[in-house]
Amino acid sequence: MAAKHNITLAIEGTLLKRARALAARRGLSVSALLADELRELVAEDAAYASAERVAAGLLQDGLPLDGARVTDRAALHDRHRVR
Repeated sequence: MAAKHNITLAIEGTLLKRARALAARRGLSVSALLADELRELVAEDAAYASAERVAAGLLQDGLPLDGARVTDRAALHDRHRVR
């Protein structure tokens, strides 16, 4: 198990009261509730970054058009098939 570290968090009293109630309904401590939410945020951020890298790669490499890579505008608009 990874080492845990304590942090200090300053929030309004009403927010803390509501967080305690929410944590209690879920059978968690406020600390566990916040740790779970932070894990989810970090995982979502990692997934987004991964998807962004994949999308950037697709934009860089281009998508296949009829199995051949089009290298210039003239070739793209060549209509030899309809002549």
